[in-house]
Amino acid sequence: MDFSYSGKVKELQQKLTEFMEENVYPNEERYEKQLNEQPSRWSSVPPIMEELKDKAKAQGLWNLFLPESEYGAGLTNQEYAPLCEIMGRSLIGPEVFNCGAPDTGNMEVLVRYGTEDQKERYLKPLLAGRIRSCFSMTEPETASSDATNISASIVREGDSYIINGRKWWSSGAGDPRCEIAIVMGKTDPDAERHSQQSMILVPLDTPGVKIERMLSVFGYDHAPHGHAEITFENVRVPAENMIWGEGKGFAIAQGRLGPGRIHHCMRLIGAAERALEDLCKRVQNRTAFGKSLAQQGVIQEWIAEARIEIEQARLLTLKAAYMMDTVGNKEAKAEIAMIKVVAPNMALKVIDRAIQAFGGAGVSNDFTMAAQWANARTLRLADGPDEVHKAQIAKLELKKYRSIEAEKIH
Repeated sequence: MDFSYSGKVKELQQKLTEFMEENVYPNEERYEKQLNEQPSRWSSVPPIMEELKDKAKAQGLWNLFLPESEYGAGLTNQEYAPLCEIMGRSLIGPEVFNCGAPDTGNMEVLVRYGTEDQKERYLKPLLAGRIRSCFSMTEPETASSDATNISASIVREGDSYIINGRKWWSSGAGDPRCEIAIVMGKTDPDAERHSQQSMILVPLDTPGVKIERMLSVFGYDHAPHGHAEITFENVRVPAENMIWGEGKGFAIAQGRLGPGRIHHCMRLIGAAERALEDLCKRVQNRTAFGKSLAQQGVIQEWIAEARIEIEQARLLTLKAAYMMDTVGNKEAKAEIAMIKVVAPNMALKVIDRAIQAFGGAGVSNDFTMAAQWANARTLRLADGPDEVHKAQIAKLELKKYRSIEAEKIH
């Protein structure tokens, strides 16, 4: 495995870093200020975001996540990893480059499984950054860590499907630009366990779709993007809105969540790097008990541990990305599961140390650490909780030794 960066990636790294320093970091506070100046934090998108997106698009820093050169930059997962990391240093960064969740996952679904009509109607506007989307899978009444528990119904009726159910944590649904949801539900409860589910495209302005409330995360509303609880009551959509076909929902979910999980990990490494950078700058400019914080042994230990943990997580991320590129997502499932456990926990520890070094300032919104910590904590749940990934890792590990024991018997 060669983890060195190609000339193309190095050039993009430099361009992205310069763009972040010149455009994104200086406008984080401006973004929040514009959001608060609106009649409602959900009414419109801060104008600075569209300005930044136009600049990024003009510089070719756009849709870098898609390996298909027809739609994106033609980068492999391994090539995208260090670029996604740079974007993840800011919570507004990914959207600036049209590389934010859940749009990335939804675009990947449409690229791989969508019909030509679905691509024309929804993929192209998403690729252009003109609209946004949400993904409605998780349900409040079921243990959604097991996707086969999904209970929303999708029933064929003539040339239409009728959808009924309640979803929550539909991230992005609060955005005034959000036009389409990918909804997962059951089309055949009597089919084989992993063939009961399907995914279907539901425009949010369809009668019967109702956003019940916007959910907060540790007090953050994440407006105007947000996380919605949505009810679907006798929602009728054309049959051609079905993605791939009935019974393919679980397979699509696995295909969608693999890249989505590793993208989160890439961004978390960037968030941890920024927190460590902030920590190192801060402790050299603060004095306590007669010497700088940087001279305190415990602070030096924090810094050393943070560097070790970030490097370990980065290497595992690159290995998982390499395997996705070379042997496919299915064969890389253990590595994807491992990094999905490692990266959020690593980021939480690194950011927590930075908060501690900043003292009271660290838990305020004067700096990015509190919001990044909250985001990292949610990612121990999003796209599957730690416990599910650990169970999968253990099963795959045990399987190796079952094969060995079977050979001994024979």
